[in-house]
Amino acid sequence: MAVIHQTDLKPTKLELLTAWLPSRPWYLGDPAGPVLAKAGGFRLDDPEGEVGIEFMVVTDTSGTLPTSYLLPLTYRGAPLDGAEHALVGTTEHGVLGPRWAYDGCHDPVLVAQLLALIQGRVEAQAQNTSDSPDREVTRSYHAHGAVPADFTAAATDDAEGTELTGPDGTSLRLHRVLRTAPDGGPVPPPEAVGHVAGAWHGPDGTPVRGLFVAVHARAQEVPSRQE
Repeated sequence: MAVIHQTDLKPTKLELLTAWLPSRPWYLGDPAGPVLAKAGGFRLDDPEGEVGIEFMVVTDTSGTLPTSYLLPLTYRGAPLDGAEHALVGTTEHGVLGPRWAYDGCHDPVLVAQLLALIQGRVEAQAQNTSDSPDREVTRSYHAHGAVPADFTAAATDDAEGTELTGPDGTSLRLHRVLRTAPDGGPVPPPEAVGHVAGAWHGPDGTPVRGLFVAVHARAQEVPSRQE
């Protein structure tokens, strides 16, 4: 299990994200930069214990209306080869030293563990507490066979999120701009064969839930409704 160190980061994660977010096509805030606050999220464990994996939710109040974003991030002790385009920034960790923070949609370790979460092979972990599952995170998967593992080469951003497309046509849709779900809970698109949903805090501190990730099968696949 990953160990959560209670220490300082210089610059902080929010400072790194404040500089990086306006470069994203799904950013809706003030062009001069966001005003960010942490709103929630969860972690996944790297089986090798080398890469920090965090799905952070932040809320930006710089625009006309507050906007919450899902930010999958990885933290590494050395640069990730070939991922210069995905670098969010570098920071100094009070215990671990220099850390390279990446947009995790382009990091194969995060993508592999996200697939494992979707299929129920690993549990989401609490964002700020070591060795503690996050029971607010829910998932499902009801397609034939396993999700292909190679999604990183075809990650593309648009005005709402990021699409990760596998070699067989299966895709993961990460909802970067988060929408609050109806009272009954997150509703994946009807054509989705899997999902990840979670909770965060709205601008007024009220707990809310929404859809984080939807899985879409290749056109010829017929779902089998297996959880």
